Amino acid sequence: MQAIMNWLEKYVVPIATKIGSIKWLMALRDGFIATMPITMAGSLSTLLNALLQTYPEQWGWTGFVNAVQPIITIDGTVWNGSLAIFSIYFASMWGYHLAHNYGVDGLSGSLLSVAAFFMSINNTSMVSLTKNISQSAVKVLNDSGAVATNNSVTVNGVFAMGQLNSANLFTAMIFGAIAVSIYIWLMKKDLTIKMPDSVPPAVSKAFAALIPGMISMYAVSLINFLFTKMTGAFFGDWLAKTIQAPLMKAGQGFGMVILVTFLVQIFWFFGIHGSNVLGPVLESIWTPAQNLNIEAMKNHAKIPYQWVRGSFDIYAWFGGAGGTVLLIVAILAFSKRSDEKAVAKLALAPGLFNINEPIMFGLPVVLNAIYFIPFIVAPVVDVTIAYFITQAGWVSPVQVAVPWITPPVLYAFLATNFDWRATLLSIITMVIAFMIWLPFVKASSKIKVDDE
Repeated sequence: MQAIMNWLEKYVVPIATKIGSIKWLMALRDGFIATMPITMAGSLSTLLNALLQTYPEQWGWTGFVNAVQPIITIDGTVWNGSLAIFSIYFASMWGYHLAHNYGVDGLSGSLLSVAAFFMSINNTSMVSLTKNISQSAVKVLNDSGAVATNNSVTVNGVFAMGQLNSANLFTAMIFGAIAVSIYIWLMKKDLTIKMPDSVPPAVSKAFAALIPGMISMYAVSLINFLFTKMTGAFFGDWLAKTIQAPLMKAGQGFGMVILVTFLVQIFWFFGIHGSNVLGPVLESIWTPAQNLNIEAMKNHAKIPYQWVRGSFDIYAWFGGAGGTVLLIVAILAFSKRSDEKAVAKLALAPGLFNINEPIMFGLPVVLNAIYFIPFIVAPVVDVTIAYFITQAGWVSPVQVAVPWITPPVLYAFLATNFDWRATLLSIITMVIAFMIWLPFVKASSKIKVDDE
C-alpha cells in the first residue's frame, strides 16, 4: 500500500498539479462554472413544463394545461433565453476568463470570443414547413432572396437556434481561443493606442483593445474564409461533426467513463480537487450531452445520450467525490473513535449537500492510507453498475440539470425527470458504497484502539 502511494505521489501528483495550474484549462473550467445560473434556469423551466404540460397532456388533463398556459409560456421564454443559446454564454465567459488569466482586459476578451463564435458558424437557416405551399408562394419567396421549395424555406443571414445551443460548444472553445490568444499576444506586445491619463479608464481600455481586437477578428474571418473556400463548409460545422460529435460519442464508452472516475479519485486523495483538474474534460464532453438531453426532453424527442455530466453525481459522487457522505454515516454508526465521530458530526450537514471538504481535510481522507482503497474503489464500482444499467435502458438517463448542492436521492429523482427506478438505483449504489466503506471504518477504529 505504501509503495503504491509513494509511486502515485512521485509521478501522478506533480502532473495533476501542473495540469490544474494551466491557465487555459483554468479558464475553460471557470467559463463553464460561470454559466451555471443559465444552465439551472433552463433546466428548471424544462422541469416545470414537464410537470405542467408533458405529463398532464399524457393523462388527458387538457383543462389543467390550458389553465396554466401562461406559466408554460413563461417557462418557454426562459428556455429561449438560456439553454437555447447556451454557446453564446459560454463563449462570453470563456473569452473573459482566458483574457483575465493572462492579465489583460477580460471584457474585451469576452466580446472577441463571442464575435469569433458568430463568425465561425453557419448563418443560413432552413425551416421545414408542416404544409406544402403553392408554387406562386415559392416564387415570391425565391424572388425575395430566400431559397424555397414546396415544404421548406432557407434564408441567408439568419442564425438558426440549433447553431446556438450546446451543439456548437467546440466551435466556441476553439475560435474563442484563437481570437483571444491573438488579442492577448498583441496586448503583451504593447501594440495598443495609448490615451492620456486624463481620459476615463473605460475609454482608455477600449482604445487599448482597438488594434489587437481588430486584428484578431480579421484573423478569425480569414481562417473561416479560406476553409470555406477549400471545403465548401463552415469551419464551425466541420468541428461539430468531426471533433465534438465523436468525442461525445466516445464519452458514452465505458473506458472513458471509468478512467475519468478513477483519475478524479486519485487526484482528490492527494488533496488536489480532481473535479476541477478534470473539469475541462467533464464539462466539454458530458455537459453538452446533458444539455442536448434537456433539449430533447423539452421537445418530447428521444433522449440521445445515456451517460452525461450529472450521471457521475447521482450514482457515485453523492456527498462529493468518493461518496463520502456514506463514510460519514458509517463513522457515526460504527466507529469507536471519538475524534472521527466528532469530525463526522460536523461534516454531516455539508456532506448532505455534496460539500465534502470538511470530511476530506478534517478527518482527513486525504493521504489517509486506511481509506485509500474504499475512496478509489467505491465510486469505480458504483459507476460500473450504474453505467451498464443505464446503457441497458433500465433507468432513464439524466435529462435535467439539477443544482449540485441538491441532496443525494432527491438529486437522482429530479435529474432523471422523476424516474423512481433511477432513484432506486441511486439508493442501491449508495448502499454498495456504504458496504465498501464500512470494513475500513471498523479497521480504523481497531488501529486506534491498538495504538492506545
